[in-house]
Amino acid sequence: MESVRIGCLGAARITKSALVKPAATTPGAVVTAVAARDGDRARAYATKHAIGKAYGSYGELLADADIDAVYNPLPNGLHGVWTVRALEAGKHVLCEKPFTANAAEAAEVAAAAERTGLVVMEAFHWRYHPLAARMLDIVGSGELGAVRRIEAMVCFPNPKASDIRWDLDLAGGAMMDAGCYTVHLVRTLAGAGPSVVSATAKQRSAGVDKTMVAELAFPDGRTGHVRTSMLSLPRVSATVVGDRATMKVTNPLAPQIWHRLSVKGEGGARRERVAGGATYDYQLAAFVAAVREGAPTLTPPADSVANMRVIDDVYRAAGMQPRTPTPVGA
Repeated sequence: MESVRIGCLGAARITKSALVKPAATTPGAVVTAVAARDGDRARAYATKHAIGKAYGSYGELLADADIDAVYNPLPNGLHGVWTVRALEAGKHVLCEKPFTANAAEAAEVAAAAERTGLVVMEAFHWRYHPLAARMLDIVGSGELGAVRRIEAMVCFPNPKASDIRWDLDLAGGAMMDAGCYTVHLVRTLAGAGPSVVSATAKQRSAGVDKTMVAELAFPDGRTGHVRTSMLSLPRVSATVVGDRATMKVTNPLAPQIWHRLSVKGEGGARRERVAGGATYDYQLAAFVAAVREGAPTLTPPADSVANMRVIDDVYRAAGMQPRTPTPVGA
């Protein structure tokens, strides 16, 4: 395969940053088609971004034999069904986070990936940046001593009430859209999955959380904490507390814009900056390598299932229901 020919399911805002721009500089990646429920919108998007084909339905794009893979940036409640349909159509999938509406649906997608033998990769783009590797290096080096607690926070303002991320029918809510990052950060830095001890939510509307705070526990005695909000000032960080030192990283999600890594403890204090380009560039390069060469990914379906299980448990601990998939016709 000389180039991975990628079609996009939907003309979402994130597509330019996550797919169109990275593909322009990623060897072996080319965006060849875009689909939207509104054909005129698809054609306008294709014209604006110099994409060769535009389709007025997702099914038409999946039927295109000249497409090798799809990027799925649809609303949360549609991730699962269209990822499975893409796999059944013989396409590899780069699926936006959160992977699915809930853990049961994530397991169904993972089974479809196993059955078809195709690449499915969740778009936790932060994981592919050199900063993520450096964070794990420090935790694994023993410099922090025995790790006692891991915390993550992702908060930002999204006041627009009509935004789909507030729509319960589309599996919306702060824990899904922003909180999935906090769970993934804590799980990745711990190298293990936690149980949920307690959770507290503030709701914007019935069943839709605007803020979520949860306490976590790991089998080996370590504790964890996640905080997320879609109605607060921007705050994005990850903290690992050891018995000798503490590492704090500000903005691990988009470090190419700005970030700070600090380690403070018995040996003093220091700050680091980790050089690197856009997280989305590394992510697309990893996806292309997986499709073309069979390279392993850092965010495979098994990891996604584990992440969704914690998210479901957070909702339950907060007295809320896990999200449900959005019904889709044939």
